Amino acid sequence: MVAPVPTEKASNQEAILTVENVSKRFVSGKQQVAAVNNVSLTVYPGEFVVFVGPSGCGKSTLLNMIAGFEKPSEGQILVLDQPVTRPHPDRLMMFQEHALFPWLNVIQNVTYGLRWKYRFKPRFRRQRGRELLKMIHLEEFEKARVHELSGGMKQRAALARALAPDPKILLIDEPFPALDALTRQKLYGDLQEIFTQTRKTIVSITHDMREAACLGDRVFIFTGRPGQIRSELKIDLPRPRDLNDPKVAEYAQVLMKELEDDSSEEKAASLHPQLPTLT
Repeated sequence: MVAPVPTEKASNQEAILTVENVSKRFVSGKQQVAAVNNVSLTVYPGEFVVFVGPSGCGKSTLLNMIAGFEKPSEGQILVLDQPVTRPHPDRLMMFQEHALFPWLNVIQNVTYGLRWKYRFKPRFRRQRGRELLKMIHLEEFEKARVHELSGGMKQRAALARALAPDPKILLIDEPFPALDALTRQKLYGDLQEIFTQTRKTIVSITHDMREAACLGDRVFIFTGRPGQIRSELKIDLPRPRDLNDPKVAEYAQVLMKELEDDSSEEKAASLHPQLPTLT
């Protein structure tokens, strides 16, 4: 049985993403909510890293801070040793909802982020868009409207749009739960194929342990809110991986056990609070 253990840092490789002692608190009126507490982690170029944890543990908050949508209350986030202070094309997000523009066709949606980079070169935009549509197997739907696409097609188009400006880091915020099982499995295969072809650095979050084991090189397991890293698991399996592979299921079982153990510890702490010590 595999066990979650810290992975060794690559001594000869520069980190592309560094999260240093990051905490995030939200203040509303007189109420203060701690979402993330003292999180540190390192991601190296070409890695597929996945965050898992219970609902409300701050995974999406951390992803939003990496994207630059939110700022840490404490600590800092670095991309190639440069502080993250705002959104930037080197970090692009694939959201839970596809967020495609219904008044644009597929290739116009995919190339939307290139309109400033190649403002006076529409030919280059179309060329880049067609390359990506071929990669995600949507080349036949170049001129289709959003309402003509299935749910899986919309998510593939959203993925191509995020990849179009060639970001250093692709951030993925749970875009698959609403899809049926067969479509999800197909998308897992597509995403692994793209990852293998491009060696793009990817940071993703999910509640699905099999998804984490199928896609990730490393998985960070978070505690309940405020989110902290409880443990880290390296997925030592060759690609492409099949969601139904027994070895993938074994890793998924380890991840689930970690989350169950954390939940049990939290419940025990709430039922048996620490007694005050006598001095």
